[in-house]
Amino acid sequence: MELTEDQLKVAETEMQRQLPQSLKIYGFLVLRNRVKSDSYIVLVDRWPQFSVIICKPQYTQKTDLFKDTIVFANDEAILTETIRNSSVIDWSSSGICLSSLDESHIDLVNQTWKFGNNEGAARMIHDMVTNFPSCCILDPEGKPVSWILTYMCCALGMLYTLPEHRGKGYAKALISSMAKKFCGQGYPVFCFIEEENRTSYQLFKGMGFSEDPSYREL
Repeated sequence: MELTEDQLKVAETEMQRQLPQSLKIYGFLVLRNRVKSDSYIVLVDRWPQFSVIICKPQYTQKTDLFKDTIVFANDEAILTETIRNSSVIDWSSSGICLSSLDESHIDLVNQTWKFGNNEGAARMIHDMVTNFPSCCILDPEGKPVSWILTYMCCALGMLYTLPEHRGKGYAKALISSMAKKFCGQGYPVFCFIEEENRTSYQLFKGMGFSEDPSYREL
């Protein structure tokens, strides 16, 4: 449902309570409630106890789909349902789609992975792509722009988005999709993050993952 002017003010207060994870959506609402703009709409899954809130432009061109769309959710299952199976985001008009990696994508993953770009990594990635679950977002030409794989220990990993496609919510969509799939199949949902990788740490933590400080992979 689309929020009214009065509901937007209530939503701003609620997003303030959920800082810092809600910073982008909160900042948008602060401006939206003080500088009126008809070029954006704000949608929620339900009111007043909403779990997903989306601010999106009233785009007129296909390439504008994720240009300035901002998404916040405290329930990833509902988020996945919203972005995949509703008219909130028109995937067909954008030309992008959610899919799985295949063997033709192995070189790209190998070249962009921090520890890749070598034959050993290529063999490992080949095994992961051909044997374990993966998820990716394909552009209109069918090329992956964002992806996530599964290690042989069932951990999610190798999450990557091409630089020119960052800031569009792709990583959250992929993590959410994989988490929902794993839960449905009875798999554990977890990942390993390098301690210096604060961006990934904040991303996963903001999506409900919790840290076990006592565990460190050797």
